[in-house]
Amino acid sequence: MAACSHRPLLLGHRGARPLRRLGIRQRGIPSENTVPAFDYCMGSGCDGFEFDVRYTRDRRHVLCHDPKHCGMHVADTHYEGLERRHGYNLPCLDEVLKRFSSTAYLDIELKVPGNEEEICLAIHAHPPQRGFVVSSFLPSLLLRFHEVHSSLPLGYVCRHPEEAPLWAELPIRSFIPHHTLVSPTLVNAVHERGMQLITWTVNKPADMLRLAEWGVDGIISDDPRLLSETLAEVKAAGNS
Repeated sequence: MAACSHRPLLLGHRGARPLRRLGIRQRGIPSENTVPAFDYCMGSGCDGFEFDVRYTRDRRHVLCHDPKHCGMHVADTHYEGLERRHGYNLPCLDEVLKRFSSTAYLDIELKVPGNEEEICLAIHAHPPQRGFVVSSFLPSLLLRFHEVHSSLPLGYVCRHPEEAPLWAELPIRSFIPHHTLVSPTLVNAVHERGMQLITWTVNKPADMLRLAEWGVDGIISDDPRLLSETLAEVKAAGNS
């Protein structure tokens, strides 16, 4: 493959996620969706990270991918009632924005609808200086956010081919398909509409290099260190 000078954003998936290589779980990587995971991601040389937001019963914006945390339904539990996980409390959106708004690109993925106004207020209280996107798999949520704040940068996330065509109909700035859905034709089509294409979750060096060569605008990986090391020359070319 020819050398590529395009510099995509390098983003950690939920900050970082320990992978299993040859049946052995990676050590030394903090639990996903935690401040230590985000610190690890940024320390690995990435530009930012993706993370998941849900709402507790008392309407706190907590970082949690699954509907349940330690066996408790997040939506039915007060924040103070959620247990610690692997030694870490679930961080809140406000905490992440305050700590990383000046240093990281933030992909704020919303898992559920219903607290759009409060999310906008949190972002305006600590506006990300390095870029951000409010993303979701849920088209109705994105439409609601557009009604609340039409200038907010939105991103549509999709996994399956039948869901992909919606990207052209939604009020978004970023299309965020699974990497198996990406092709040079799709990248060009998204760029022709003046949008970004960010793709996930890319964990093999060959895939990272191919997607960078195709001109994607961002790559999300479980392994931020591998991502940064694999695309180090691409990053250097983009900064030269």
